[in-house]
Amino acid sequence: MASPYILILYYSRHGSVAEMAKHIARGIKQHASIDVKIRQVPDVAPTTTETTPEIPEKGVPYCTLEELAECSGLILGSPSYFGSIASPLKHFLDQTSLLWMTGKLVDKPASVFTSGSSMHGGHEMCLHALAIPLFHHGMIVQSQSYKAKELMQTRTGGTPYGVSHFASSTSNTELSQDEIALCEIQGQRLATLVSQLNK
Repeated sequence: MASPYILILYYSRHGSVAEMAKHIARGIKQHASIDVKIRQVPDVAPTTTETTPEIPEKGVPYCTLEELAECSGLILGSPSYFGSIASPLKHFLDQTSLLWMTGKLVDKPASVFTSGSSMHGGHEMCLHALAIPLFHHGMIVQSQSYKAKELMQTRTGGTPYGVSHFASSTSNTELSQDEIALCEIQGQRLATLVSQLNK
């Protein structure tokens, strides 16, 4: 039987969400019994048709619905666009109706993360929007814990709903030390929950 894995699924336009995914994966890898898969979704055109080939020119592979269905846990990430999910990720999630009808994601743990280019540009609204389809799939949505001292002291990204990154115009993809720590903690906490549920 294959090892349980957590799927980190995201869309990243300028690289900060992709950078966050790497640090979240480091947290997951602290659990030897849990594997991690990092996947992205392709861009879409204004008419919502996919505009990219099946294999990305750079970065991690595109996600398949099979990889989503078979994961033991999910961490979903998107930049915040007007307080909501980026359309390429929303387009992918809109194709998961069969997984919803067959209950493939029911009772699996999940969490969310985001990046925004202004301090109050909708980070928390985007995290809420990312969580909504997870609730519809019957997943167990995990928060970020205030046991993490970084959540109390951060002057950049944070939030109890999931880690966020303040992508300022001067350092778009450079995460603060608090943001890095919170990414790793979020990955580690979800891996612990997946491990407990798979005993």
